[in-house]
Amino acid sequence: MSNTKIKLAAGRPVFGGWLMTGSAIVAEIMAGEGFDFLGADMEHTATQLDGVQQIALALKGTGCDLLARLPSCDPVLAKQVLDLGAAGIIVPSVNTPAEAAQAVAMAKFPPAGIRGASLCRATGYGKHFPEYFAAHNREVVVVVMLEHIKAVNQADAILATPGLDAALVGPYDLSASMNLAGQLDHPEVRAAQRAILEACQRHKVPPGIHVVAPDPAEVWRRVEEGFRFIPCGIDTLFVREGCRKMLEGTKAEA
Repeated sequence: MSNTKIKLAAGRPVFGGWLMTGSAIVAEIMAGEGFDFLGADMEHTATQLDGVQQIALALKGTGCDLLARLPSCDPVLAKQVLDLGAAGIIVPSVNTPAEAAQAVAMAKFPPAGIRGASLCRATGYGKHFPEYFAAHNREVVVVVMLEHIKAVNQADAILATPGLDAALVGPYDLSASMNLAGQLDHPEVRAAQRAILEACQRHKVPPGIHVVAPDPAEVWRRVEEGFRFIPCGIDTLFVREGCRKMLEGTKAEA
């Protein structure tokens, strides 16, 4: 079972990196720094299945789990990323209980779900199929994103869905759906985040939120609030902030 799944089940926080570049090299570097998981973003980037496969190969043996953030609640794509070796899926824009149920079903084999079985990379190309099939439904990680005010309004019904391992607040999309795009500290946006957090706690679903800026203090503030599934930063921001820090110091000396 993945470290992410074990820690979430125990109520411990998990910390993930976010991959916008789709680079297997960057993924390998980030995994080596101790992230519990990396989220490969297929919704807002050019990352496709071949990129997911290369990232999966780069993470093999690192102890860092690969989660694929899908572009939509797509059962075909969910099947493919899991076949390639992802430990789980992150499903965006889940606004209804029916969409949450679909997210769980497309990640699991029958009779619990609808995922098709094959002799894919995740099974060792068939070598480990029996044990993979037997263990998969209890080991796969299913994360739904609540990132619209519609989801806030239906949070209790969504989070009552069996089989959810975490529910992730998408702070930017949530603020945009409230006509407050990017105003993450606005009282109404904070209240909506709190509503999701409290609904997660009522239904015993680990709550998550993406701390976009590379800010350790903000990460720990969120942990103290009760969030447990926390993507921290973005690979592109790590590069930008590193460049900025170096150049600011260089120019100050010039």
